[in-house]
Amino acid sequence: MLGIFKRGKIEYIIAGLGNPGPKYDGTRHNAGFMVIDALAKELGVQVNKTKFHALTGECEIDGHRCMLVKPLTFMNNSGESIRDISAFYKISPANIIIISDDISLDVGRIRIRRNGSAGGHNGLKSIFELTGTSDYPRIKVGVGGKPSPDYDLVKHVLGKFSKEERAVLDTAVKNACGAVRLMVNGEVDRAMNLYN
Repeated sequence: MLGIFKRGKIEYIIAGLGNPGPKYDGTRHNAGFMVIDALAKELGVQVNKTKFHALTGECEIDGHRCMLVKPLTFMNNSGESIRDISAFYKISPANIIIISDDISLDVGRIRIRRNGSAGGHNGLKSIFELTGTSDYPRIKVGVGGKPSPDYDLVKHVLGKFSKEERAVLDTAVKNACGAVRLMVNGEVDRAMNLYN
């Protein structure tokens, strides 16, 4: 059952990483924000309350009270927001789902992990350094790899998807929303089997 939210303790934090502001809307680096926006639309909630250096919105997913989060600290300082939220609500890393872009995956693919390294992703690196752990379940959304051998990484991740890529990306975003729902219900393995 999907709904607005029930009273009681926040059980899960679902955080999508990205950069704030219209300049970055639709860029590869904002794939995490795109998933949060799609999830919010599906759940009929607004992610518009500013706290913990983030835009937040509370919702209920299958009876679990959750908070959707879009850090406003810019990608490289995402850890500031996650550290403050997890400390305030006393949420264990196992109940904080991080959604980020991944250049090693083709557009349209997602990869779910129980934990692991940052893999060169500065947003994840910031979270791990500031919270002292990397034990976060995560969903990586493929944004396409190296366009050429001498490509500029920053230009690539801050670039926008082509029309063709966007159509494929929409499927990945939808799958990521489905994976979040399974993960909130403790079915990480099932999510991995279905979507990886």
